Amino acid sequence: MIRINPALPHKPRVSVLVIYTGGTLGMVYDRPSGQLVPFNFEQVLDRVPEIHRLDFEIDLITLPDIIDSSNMNPTVWTELARLIQQHYTTYDSFVILHGTDTMAYTASALSFMLCNLHKPVILTGAQLPIGVARTDARENFITALEIAAAVDTDGLPMVPEVCVYFNSALLRGNRSTKQESVHFNAFHSENYPHLALAGVRIEYNRPFIRAYEPDRDLSVHTTLDPNVAILKLFPGITEPVVRAILDMPGLHGVVLETFGAGNAPTASWFLDALKRANDRGVVLFNVSQCEGGRVTQGQYQTSTRMNEIGVVSGADITTEAAITKLMFLLAQEPDPARLRQRLAEPICGEMSL
Repeated sequence: MIRINPALPHKPRVSVLVIYTGGTLGMVYDRPSGQLVPFNFEQVLDRVPEIHRLDFEIDLITLPDIIDSSNMNPTVWTELARLIQQHYTTYDSFVILHGTDTMAYTASALSFMLCNLHKPVILTGAQLPIGVARTDARENFITALEIAAAVDTDGLPMVPEVCVYFNSALLRGNRSTKQESVHFNAFHSENYPHLALAGVRIEYNRPFIRAYEPDRDLSVHTTLDPNVAILKLFPGITEPVVRAILDMPGLHGVVLETFGAGNAPTASWFLDALKRANDRGVVLFNVSQCEGGRVTQGQYQTSTRMNEIGVVSGADITTEAAITKLMFLLAQEPDPARLRQRLAEPICGEMSL
């Protein structure tokens, strides 16, 4: 562990633990090769000297194995959850530096794994490396630290939940989706308002931030079921493609990415494939392909049969939150009826009723 900013003796101690996982933010250009390469992130002060101006304590932990976010997996999510659990009583908040490609998946997974969380966990990253002159890494990192350390007039954390901060916007983690690969405004939250906007001042959208609940102790769940899949529908999808996924041995759950308000083909072979999967215990979770809006099963004839088969409506949940929620509940709920009930209800603000 590296101490970046020591606590100041004349102020109340506010402490933030930074966890570095990898990603574009922590890279620099190697002149001889002309390629992006990771640098020793413990030298972060050389790249972001502005951190010295922050008046709270900052410590840094780097994961033993730095990874590109494309290699993110449930094992790393478990490692992150355990790190937060291990240091939960020592620090007031946490900032996770993460690659952008799978950041929304990690934020969603941690929102379920860190039950009864009442401290900020802010994920951030960058579209350009910290070693590039025009990088967005410095602003994202510094503002994420400021939000993590922010408290209200009663000394309570401003955002006691898992969030994504990127390009001036703070989003609920399990409502965020990466939508841009070439612009700085990479993350959006189509179905839930931003939690804060950082301009000259950081303006918090208090009605939409989860309530602080200090009387409930943190409960960390580190078991996930990875035996899940995503089936994205498209016009002309064939029976062999659908069956290759739904009939997969050992499959426990499937997120169905359907059209519009949760609509799907009414071909008998398709509905029969869904029914066979449901009847053998595969949990089917219906999520819309649309970035905004919600699934309303039964609104159109094309989704009525899905209700009858037992497909669970995902309302306005994102695909990232849906797949991680499915992994979480499959590992936590042995009762199939209870599992489906919890899947259809919000656990930590990931969907609207």
